[in-house]
Amino acid sequence: MTLFDKIVKAQENLNGVVLKTPLQFSINLSEKFQASVYLKREDLQQVRSYKIRGAYNKISHLNQTQKSEGIVCASAGNHAQGVAYSCQVLQIQGKIYMPKTTPNQKIKQVELFGKSFVDIVLIGDTFDDAFHAAKQFSNENQLEFIHPFDDLEVIAGQGTVGLEILSEKVPSIDYLLLPVGGGGLAAGVSTVFKQLGPATKIIGVEPEGAPSMLKAIKAGEPVKLDQIDSFVDGAAVKRVGDATFEICKQVIDDMHLVPEGKICSTILKLYNEEAIVVEPAGAISVAALDDYADQIKGKKIVCVVSGSNNDIERMQEIKERSLQYEDLKHYFLIRFAQRPGALKEFVNQVLGPTDDITRFEYMQKNNKETAPALVVIELQAQENYQLLIDNMQRYHINYTAINKNDNVFAYLV
Repeated sequence: MTLFDKIVKAQENLNGVVLKTPLQFSINLSEKFQASVYLKREDLQQVRSYKIRGAYNKISHLNQTQKSEGIVCASAGNHAQGVAYSCQVLQIQGKIYMPKTTPNQKIKQVELFGKSFVDIVLIGDTFDDAFHAAKQFSNENQLEFIHPFDDLEVIAGQGTVGLEILSEKVPSIDYLLLPVGGGGLAAGVSTVFKQLGPATKIIGVEPEGAPSMLKAIKAGEPVKLDQIDSFVDGAAVKRVGDATFEICKQVIDDMHLVPEGKICSTILKLYNEEAIVVEPAGAISVAALDDYADQIKGKKIVCVVSGSNNDIERMQEIKERSLQYEDLKHYFLIRFAQRPGALKEFVNQVLGPTDDITRFEYMQKNNKETAPALVVIELQAQENYQLLIDNMQRYHINYTAINKNDNVFAYLV
């Protein structure tokens, strides 16, 4: 049976279990890019991501003995929710390994969907740490391991997203943008399009801090990255799957990287302009549109919005990353002249009319006379930065601009 046949069979298997999510036309994005932009809203699934598709399809294919003994999985959050929901529906026990960095919202949702049928183990700082711990437990106890992406039945389940997109009969989709983490969604959906819509150009999008598929394609084989930025937790893996790599290298037309800060700006724009709440991985396909603005003009575009499991406590970090990426928030160490009125003069003479000090802190609490102050300034426009620097030089302000790449930056932010 071919993978495409498995995907067709998976759609039958998932009937009544998953929602057929809408393919939503975006007026704002379409006007911005002078194109027809559609959003495949997998953030509206019961578990708020497409992961339920692959998880349920895989678990439902296990034999009765495997089901009765229970299953094990590793996940950064969304796969865990899909597995938990499947365990509850199928009435089987599951042990779910998740990194300690998993947002609390995702952990609570796993507990909600799995109820008494799942046991959560928090271990390590990345998905890969949780993955290795889960595999070890699975091997030692001879329990079935439900891989989050590197399994044909999982890939087939995720591929049903592609069948749903094409069933909407949007004529001649020119570009399809997909988030890529381990590669399960991309492998499945791209397989469908190559079979039923071969003219569509498929673009896989990864976070800049975790380019595992791009590196694998360039190397000709999966490679393990030494370090990754786990911020885009739903699409940050150190190594893609063997099966997903073999499929993706044949069916994806282009791989593209998007900076984490750009993803954060997109999250905020989707919320403010579309009233859509997404997680970082859910925004990544939309975040890539700016880089294809010239190519997609006048075309029909589909972006897969993969999930919305975002912890509200992360919003401050998301805003911070966005402001830094947009060059609208800047950190300075400033030694103010030790005389009355120095700070007032700084505010009145150096700051622009729309500049705002959002943080002011002396670095040595007991030595304010000579210690520098940390001053954080938010700007309304990027061009205001040079005006701010010019004013500080004009008024002989003793300052040091702290670049986000400096080692000291990590200790201050």
